[in-house]
Amino acid sequence: MLWSDPENKPPKELRDTQEMLRRLGVLMALAMVVAMLVIGVR
Repeated sequence: MLWSDPENKPPKELRDTQEMLRRLGVLMALAMVVAMLVIGVR
């Protein structure tokens, strides 16, 4: 990316949505790990 390029910032709503999806993805990954452990213990 060049210094002369215009700043490429998405609108606030899009950034908020991306943040929420990122958190949701992390939570889903953790839930899958916990589920695998629970299934493995039984």
